[in-house]
Amino acid sequence: MAKKVSRKTSDKAAAPPSAAPAGAGSIASADTGTAIFVGKGEQPAFLTLGLANRHGLATGATGTGKTVTLQVLAEGFARAGVPVFAADIKGDLSGIAEVGEPKDFILSRAKAMGLQFQPDQFSTIFWDVFGEQGHPVRATVTEMGPLLLSQMLQLNDVQEGVLNVAFRVADEHGLALVDMKDLRALLDAIVPGSAKDDDLDPLQDIRKAAQSFGNVSKATVGTIQRQLLVLENQGGAKFFGEPALQLKDFMRTDSSGRGMINILVADKLMSSPKLYSTFLLWMLSELFEELPEVGDPAKPKLVFFFDEAHLLFDDAPKALMDKIEQVVRLIRSKGVGVYFVTQNPIDVPDKILAQLGNRVQHALRAFTPRDQKAVQAAAQTFRPNPNLDTAQVITELGKGEALVSFLEGNGTPSMVERVMIRPPTARIGPITPDERKAIMNASPVKGKYDTAIDADSAFEILQKRLSNTAAPAGTPGADGAPGEGGGVLGQIGSIVGTVFGTSTPRGKLSTGQVIARSVTRSVTNKVAGDVAASIGKSVGGSLGGSIGRSIVRNVLGSLLRR
Repeated sequence: MAKKVSRKTSDKAAAPPSAAPAGAGSIASADTGTAIFVGKGEQPAFLTLGLANRHGLATGATGTGKTVTLQVLAEGFARAGVPVFAADIKGDLSGIAEVGEPKDFILSRAKAMGLQFQPDQFSTIFWDVFGEQGHPVRATVTEMGPLLLSQMLQLNDVQEGVLNVAFRVADEHGLALVDMKDLRALLDAIVPGSAKDDDLDPLQDIRKAAQSFGNVSKATVGTIQRQLLVLENQGGAKFFGEPALQLKDFMRTDSSGRGMINILVADKLMSSPKLYSTFLLWMLSELFEELPEVGDPAKPKLVFFFDEAHLLFDDAPKALMDKIEQVVRLIRSKGVGVYFVTQNPIDVPDKILAQLGNRVQHALRAFTPRDQKAVQAAAQTFRPNPNLDTAQVITELGKGEALVSFLEGNGTPSMVERVMIRPPTARIGPITPDERKAIMNASPVKGKYDTAIDADSAFEILQKRLSNTAAPAGTPGADGAPGEGGGVLGQIGSIVGTVFGTSTPRGKLSTGQVIARSVTRSVTNKVAGDVAASIGKSVGGSLGGSIGRSIVRNVLGSLLRR
């Protein structure tokens, strides 16, 4: 496979002749084409690509080498043509985008394995929920759904029930929930008004619809609104909006056939653990919904690294745990491998742990009786090796050493082995701001997500209804009638609503609906452009055509994503 040409050239980019024995192959050449070379003990340790979608786990105490191991695995998958997504908690993983340096410990480790260090770098796309150190990542409120949003807001059962009512009312009344102000406006709309105002209330139909599902108290809605305020103060409002993320942008290969490495900048995001964990779970859920069944492919379609995985399971309600277990169990048939990264295997619930076939265990500390129990528990997650005292070795491992057990050809885990993890070929450590800027300027998604779009949605529709009380709600031609209204957008809304439908509840998609959504998205991209250009030109010449295309695409996009 052709090597990517570095943006940097320097004398130190090439390893000296003494870096490895004569005739030694490069680290990259140790990969077999069907397996990734991970490290070497008494025997080389390989992760089989055809079994990589059976998921995995990397564990170990802070400072034992988990991040470098994650980088080694990401490099191996990328070389094999597998796109990678990984969260970068400390910024160290960003160095994978730049050429590695032949430092002494890297050269000595490569030499001990009989390999020659050859610097490399990997095509990388940076993402950032806050849009500061990467391309913005957005989703609509509708796409997030009430279950995950309740987890993000840390709502109790009653509050989650009211949120479900709000989503149901939005579906039934054609109210697109795109951003936070849409959800806020809808929550205000479902609160019952005073009886004397009912006859004049422009939102009477919405309030009655909400009450038909049970009592919606003002106090409960107020609590949800306060939790939304907390999320906004943490910067979470930037995550909700349009243009929403298209998952196909995570599943790219570069011009040489290598998988693109997608890095989520998560240092700031980690200050809001619930936002971080719920965002990653949402991504997994979207992948599960949208990707086709592929069974067990020769290599994964995507590998997803979930760092600080314990945050996903801490205080998670049973409904959410059931969803996580279902996604992890079934997503492998979509060709997606999920690799959890955390300190101890006991951080992961047993039902999910049992589905993680490929294991890497770095050192754990055992200074207290509690620590010793944790070490014993970690040792029991491996297939025993009669030549190793697994629990004892876990406490003796040096930096860069690990116990590994990967799935073998018949799908059973190999006996645990002690290995030295091979060194990465890209840079270890963070990149500079200038390097990040250069990478983002060359990104294949540059300009696609960088500017937020605020199209008409629930907030605007409800505001129009409140300001137009003279026209009864639902009257043809009234500004506030959902899906109708006057002017060009009202006509387009009626056509789109008739053709595609807008009332299917989010999170209950059948296989046929998922397929239909994908097909209609691709078809309407062309249709929307042509229709919008025609409409736009009729109202404002060439400038109108450009504006029309933008508006209609957003209207169609909002509807089709629900």
